[in-house]
Amino acid sequence: MHLTGNHIGRSSGFRKRMLIVAMTLPVPLAIASPAAALTHHPQGSYASFADCPLSNNAVELCTVANTTSGEITVGDRRVPIAKTLRLQGGLVENAQESEFEFVAAEDGNTMSKTAMTVPGGLLGIEAPRWWPTILRELFNKTVISGKMTGVTETTELAEPASAIKLNTTNLITREGVAMKLPVKIKLSNAFLGSECYIGSSSSPIVLNLMTGTTSPPGPNKPISGRLGTLELLEGVISIGGNSLVDNAFSTPGANGCGGLFAPLVDQLVDSIVDVPSAAGHNTATLNGKLEVAAPEAIRASE
Repeated sequence: MHLTGNHIGRSSGFRKRMLIVAMTLPVPLAIASPAAALTHHPQGSYASFADCPLSNNAVELCTVANTTSGEITVGDRRVPIAKTLRLQGGLVENAQESEFEFVAAEDGNTMSKTAMTVPGGLLGIEAPRWWPTILRELFNKTVISGKMTGVTETTELAEPASAIKLNTTNLITREGVAMKLPVKIKLSNAFLGSECYIGSSSSPIVLNLMTGTTSPPGPNKPISGRLGTLELLEGVISIGGNSLVDNAFSTPGANGCGGLFAPLVDQLVDSIVDVPSAAGHNTATLNGKLEVAAPEAIRASE
């Protein structure tokens, strides 16, 4: 069964119906034994839900969101998403807030720590885009990607999983915030060390992602996300080809860069990246696929 955003309409009851459909699929129930509580091997269409916290009886739904493309721009640094970012865990409904709260993945890896290459590296030197592809690739490989100038960026969860909020009504109707995601950005190379971050647990970058149209302060202009196609197949509800966007968030400065020399190196990173960066100067576009399934169905597939 395939549905697009236009077919779904603006019904505020769709979130409840989605929950009911997922929870009443015609599958036999299977209860995980305590010994197997932390090791799950779902099969078939449920295989991607192996890290759902099935041992937590409060979990109402399991979810996996894979971001496969897009970009994150902080200050004047744009980082394309060239590898899959994975967000996974359980969902518990907060009826008062009309949203779901995340429950951490069974193994604790709620958000994958996937390193992306920062174009231009630490110094921001990047081959002109109008150069031939072969020349740009050679330049980037030989000039930029050295141990001292090449930098990777890893977007990490900055707060407990429960701080992640998913509003499926807003996701479907394309109005309001669909997902609240608090993150921090790790910058890594031989010079910056292993604890260089933009944002922190106490001062996170809070992404209020939506499939609708943003209303950012200037100089950013409104941008629009995309719902994609909703599908129910073999007990898994998925929304593929979606795009979640936010360009109205602010970004704090760097911290922990350069180890013992952090007081000096943090300032250097701030000046290079142009952070702290006020709302209206940053953008996140996350494109990919969201999957949801019932815990009972996942257990039964093992």
